[in-house]
Amino acid sequence: MWEWAVAIAVALLLAYLIRLFVFEIFVVDGESMEPTLHNEERLIVDKLVYDFHPPQYGDVVIFRYPGDPSQDFVKRVIGLPGDRIEIRDGVVYRNGQPLSEPYIAAPPRAPYGPVVVPPGHLFVMGDNRNHSKDSRDPTVGMVPDANVIGRADVIFWPFSQFRIQPFR
Repeated sequence: MWEWAVAIAVALLLAYLIRLFVFEIFVVDGESMEPTLHNEERLIVDKLVYDFHPPQYGDVVIFRYPGDPSQDFVKRVIGLPGDRIEIRDGVVYRNGQPLSEPYIAAPPRAPYGPVVVPPGHLFVMGDNRNHSKDSRDPTVGMVPDANVIGRADVIFWPFSQFRIQPFR
């Protein structure tokens, strides 16, 4: 019995440490990332990736919502520190260059900016641009690096939607 108890305790400890530091399961809540991600899809989030390099354009990241850190959001990285972001005539511009965004549901209707992404922050947007609470919303704003949990790497449920990063 003692050997079984030790084996189970070690397995539980390892599972906890892996979830805490390496990977985590995330459930998509809402439609702000459609058509890329759909409501109630399950993702595997890589929590270590940004310990080795910073987020990159197009990464789909999970972060703690600045207005309520108990909530997690999933959005796409559009701007990195120092980037100038602007939306006009339904086109997102980064540093004066229009972005090619074949993954979005529809072009954004409202103009925005220009704004400059401050050091230590990201500018993020949902792929469903007209139905997304993202960096354009003052309650979200620029996302501090410290709020980023990780990068969405795998959609594993429903299994018919199984995909591996990148979601572009």
